[in-house]
Amino acid sequence: MARYIGPKTRISRKFREPIYGPDKNFDKRSYPPGQHGQNKKRAKVSEYAVQLMEKQKVKYMYGILERQFAKIFDRASRMDGITGENLLKLVESRLDNVVYRLGLAPTRSAARQLVGHRHITVNGELVNIPSYILRAGDVVAVREKSKSVSTISEAVASRTNKYAWLEWDGSKMAGKFLNAPAREEITENIKEQLIVELYSK
Repeated sequence: MARYIGPKTRISRKFREPIYGPDKNFDKRSYPPGQHGQNKKRAKVSEYAVQLMEKQKVKYMYGILERQFAKIFDRASRMDGITGENLLKLVESRLDNVVYRLGLAPTRSAARQLVGHRHITVNGELVNIPSYILRAGDVVAVREKSKSVSTISEAVASRTNKYAWLEWDGSKMAGKFLNAPAREEITENIKEQLIVELYSK
């Protein structure tokens, strides 16, 4: 499948939670989309369906396609520690996600666009790969020529993001990736064990 660019509220309604952040449209209609969404009785869902939905939810949340996600899971499974937690650490360490977490963009898709349009540097070098995995100590910054871009300056002016694993320097419009976040620092409603069980079949 190609990357999803359709209505985000519809996807949130599919998973019955606002996976892209606060959404007033979701608050008005939190039932599943479709003609019979509001009145449809909940059918008994299989264990496999529950696991698949959780994987799809995380893919939509972080904007990752199937092949990419499978590669990340494979890497997580070969790392020391708990596979599910390793998986979340890797997706949180992606450059597009860190740009979003630093408050340089209002959404992950907007952050991916900033990276793709060559507005972001890592350790002083231009990087336009959203899936780039950061390492502890890497410095993510807005390219000098891009500091006047209105979407970036507006996002920075209204930024409220504060994370213990990121260090922000407003004067330089740069942030340091201190380390991958611990599981308790990832606030999204994700049941990563279901994803591990799905790939273990």
